[in-house]
Amino acid sequence: MERLILIETSTALCSAALAEDGVITSYRESSAPKAHASLTAVFIQEMLEEKGLTIADCDAVCVSKGPGSYTGLRVGVSTAKGLCFGSGKPLIAISTLDILVAQAQIPDNLKYIVPMVDARRMEVYAAVYEIAGQAGNDVRQITETAPAIIDENSYSDILEKGKVLFIGDGAGKCADVIKHPNATFVQCWPKASAMLEPAMKAYKEKRFEDVAYFEPFYLKEFVATVSKKKLF
Repeated sequence: MERLILIETSTALCSAALAEDGVITSYRESSAPKAHASLTAVFIQEMLEEKGLTIADCDAVCVSKGPGSYTGLRVGVSTAKGLCFGSGKPLIAISTLDILVAQAQIPDNLKYIVPMVDARRMEVYAAVYEIAGQAGNDVRQITETAPAIIDENSYSDILEKGKVLFIGDGAGKCADVIKHPNATFVQCWPKASAMLEPAMKAYKEKRFEDVAYFEPFYLKEFVATVSKKKLF
């Protein structure tokens, strides 16, 4: 039996799941303030205990690698690395944007998916994925993950080519400015349960991270600010 722990903490939603033989058998989530720091490890412990399991009974730990919240990513990755260090289990990391794509309900005739993570104001972290194949089951990323400032002309090139689904916690604010008839918007957070398919694929292909050196994909450098007030 293949058993994976899935951890998603890249946005305001903190979630964790347990997957057994390709099926989610336990799930926890919370959007409470500071839930990432206080609940991520608790969720994992609860799920294992309710199944009568320990980390030793699992085959790998999978975590969202970003882009996303600096604090949320640090908590999720630190938790995942701690589990892997202590147990010797392999670490899998999945892009937050890949998780949103896996979470999407793909309607007929959809040409592109643009997963996006809110980066405050009118900025998002996003990439463009193209849908190929008659069943819409061949989805490929065709642009690099990058920050984008949204205005009324954003993504006009792909909107002219066909239907586009914008999904993620950055989609809502895009709906206020992008008014193209080919645009559809789904405002949501990425969830650990949606990590299952890409995580299983990575596990079977043995795409594991170096536990000692792996770092989240922040996209922007985190800059600590220093107060200009004189303390003395």
